[in-house]
Order: sequence, then structure tokens, then C-alpha cells
Amino acid sequence: MTATTWSQTHLLQELNQVVEGELNRHMAIAKEWFPHDFIPWSEGRNFDGLMGGEPWRPEDSDVSDVARSALIVNLLTEDNLPSYHHEIAQIFGRDDAWGTWVHRWTAEEGRHGIAMRDYMLVKRLVDPVELERFRMTHMSTGYVSAHSGELIHSLAYVSFQELATRISHRNTGNFTQDPMAEQLLTRIAADENLHMIFYRNLLKAAMEIAPDQTVMAVRDVVKNFAMPGTDIPGFQRKAVEMAAAGIYDLRQHKDDVVAPVLRYWKFWDIEGLGAEAEQARLELSTFIDGLEKQASRFEDKRDTIRARMGIEV
Repeated sequence: MTATTWSQTHLLQELNQVVEGELNRHMAIAKEWFPHDFIPWSEGRNFDGLMGGEPWRPEDSDVSDVARSALIVNLLTEDNLPSYHHEIAQIFGRDDAWGTWVHRWTAEEGRHGIAMRDYMLVKRLVDPVELERFRMTHMSTGYVSAHSGELIHSLAYVSFQELATRISHRNTGNFTQDPMAEQLLTRIAADENLHMIFYRNLLKAAMEIAPDQTVMAVRDVVKNFAMPGTDIPGFQRKAVEMAAAGIYDLRQHKDDVVAPVLRYWKFWDIEGLGAEAEQARLELSTFIDGLEKQASRFEDKRDTIRARMGIEV
């Protein structure tokens, strides 16, 4: 059967049983947890404004400016949940196991934003006024995936994106040097890992059903990959700071995100592809070689970048 034979509706139907199995597996191993358990409420105090408390100052917390930037990026990325829900609900639908997953995933992701914001405000890690203004700007922009409406592209994207988010959360927690923040972000990262496994396994099933379509989709996604928070105010500088600090950089993206997911799919070993899919796989191989060169160049300049930006690790 040729790649063009498989419509999105047909693929949704073919994958429904896989989704049901993955949903059952996820529900069996996902651990219940509560955001309030991770918040040191007794350390909180009123801000200025209606409560007549103390205005926020950078000195209120020992976290570095880079850690603060990473926390803001990670939180605001979680914040655009209404847009993300809309995206996956449109693509996956709300019927059968697909719909159950859409709502479950949304509920779990919503918990991340609740916990992170409560912690950051109670501990006075960030300026609450600036954070809220960033949130309003970011959410007012909304989020539309580069592959909006395309099932296989979307499954490929979230397979990589959920893993990238897991790594960013874990490394941000480590970088804060705040034990409770690290514990919270480790807990959130565990959720993100389960989400990655769900999507990664679905994409593997799609690869078996429609290998040509899937290989070409993976090529498109990896070559054009961008995290959903790229329109956060000041994102580019924050991303450079995070890369310089080793929170998330090209080396991690290539070696810890792209490579292991492709390896799980046995992407380079798929046989019987058509000419267009084989060309797509060759293009992706060349692109990854380019990523390696970019990662090495950045590593060579990292110390200089850190010094220029005043980053200490």
C-alpha cells in the first residue's frame, strides 16, 4: 500500500487500538501527586499592592538570573495549555481512547503550571508583575503548531518536544541549587517522560503502518523543530543563557533528544522505503551532521559566551 493511500481519518482509526493500549499502560504507571505538597507555604509573605506587603526584589531569592530566566521560560511554556489542548483536540478528536488521552494529558500538564507558579511566587523567585505580564503577552499570542492538523507530524513533534521539556525541567531544577525546586521539577519531568513514551510508541506504530509518510514527517519535524515557547518575550536571550549554562543546548538536543528517539524507532534500519522517503532519510542524516558541527562550535565558544553574559556555573 502506498503512502498516499493512508488518509488521516484512516490512520486515526488504525491507531485507535494502540492508543487504548498506551492509555491503559499510562494510567497503570502514572503516580498521583499533589502540587500543594511541594510548596513551602509557611515561607510565603504578601507582596505590595492590595495586600500592602513588600515589593519583590531580586535579593529575595538566592537563585541566579539564569536560573530565574529558565524558570520563567519553563513556566510560560506550560502556561499556553488552552492552545495546546485545542491543537491536539482538533487533531486527535474527542472520541474513544483518543479523546480520553486528550483530556488526561491536559489535566496532567495543567498541574505542572499550577505547581511551578505557586512555588515561584511563594519563594519569591521571580517578579510577580513581570511574570504576569509575560503570561498575558504569551497566551494572547496563542500557539499554532508548524504542523497543525497533521497527525503524523504532530505525533513526531511531541515525541521530541516532551523529551526536550523533560530535560529542560530536570536541568533547571539542578541549576537553581534550591533542593525543593529541584524536587518539584524532577516530579514534573517524570510526567513529561511518560508523555514522551506515549507519543513515541504511537509514532512507532504509525511507522509500521505508513513508513514512507512517517519517515518524511520525522524529517520535516526534526529539520524545523522549535519549542512551543519561542514567542515568549525575550526568548532568544533566555535560550542563549540556558544553552550557555548547560540547561538545554544543541548538544543535548542532538544527543539526548533526537538520537535516542530515532534509535528507538529503528529509523535508520527501516527497509522497503520508496524513493521519496529514502531521500527524506538522507536529508535528515545530513541535517544531523550539521547539528553536530553547530553543537561543537557552540561548545568551543561556551566559556566566552558565559563570560560575556556574566553566567557562572
